[in-house]
Amino acid sequence: MKIDFSKNSDGLIPAIIQDSETKNVLMLGYMNEEAYQKTLETQKVTFFSRTKKRLWTKGEESGNFLHLKSIKNDCDNDTLLIQVQPEGPTCHTGADTCWQEDNKTNYGFISDLEDTIKSRRENADSEKSYVASLFKLGINKIAQKVGEEAIEVVIEAKDDNDDLFLSESADLLFHYLILLQAKGFQIEDVVEVLKKRQK
Repeated sequence: MKIDFSKNSDGLIPAIIQDSETKNVLMLGYMNEEAYQKTLETQKVTFFSRTKKRLWTKGEESGNFLHLKSIKNDCDNDTLLIQVQPEGPTCHTGADTCWQEDNKTNYGFISDLEDTIKSRRENADSEKSYVASLFKLGINKIAQKVGEEAIEVVIEAKDDNDDLFLSESADLLFHYLILLQAKGFQIEDVVEVLKKRQK
C-alpha cells in the first residue's frame, strides 16, 4: 500500500478510526510513517501525538486499546481509514466516541422505526395510536397479528403483484418489530443469533 507521508510538511496524515463491527467513527488521529509501522507490528493503533511530540499508542495509559482489523488508503494516498475492535471507550472523556455518541450498531431507518415503536408504547394514547393499542391488547394479540401478516406475505408471494407482496412484507416486518419489543428484544438481538450461525 502506497501512502504519501510527504504530502504535509510535518509528515503527518489523518487516520480515521472506525469500529469494524458497528461501522461508527470513533475518533480521528494523525500518523507519521513510524506510527503506521508500529501499528502494523503491534496490531494496536499508534498515532503521532502533536501535543506530546511523540508516538502514542491509544490505550497505553487507560488500557482502552484499539485492536487493528484493517487499514485502507484513500484515492489520494494521504488519508487512512482504520477499522478496529475497541477495547473499552475510545474518547479520553470516557465516551464511546469522540463525538460523545454510543458505539452501538445502527440499522438506519429500522433503528429509527424501533425508536418510534418504543416511544408510542411508552407515551402514546392507545385510543389514538395503533402501536399503543396493540401493546395494550397484549402479547397474544401482537403475536396473532404477526401470524396474520406472515400468511398474507405467503399468499402474495404466490401471485404476480410485486406491490402487494412488498406491502404485506412491510406489514410483517413492522408487526415483527412490535413483537420483538413486546418480548423485550430488538432487531440487533436477532442479528446476533444470525452472526453466531454464520459459517
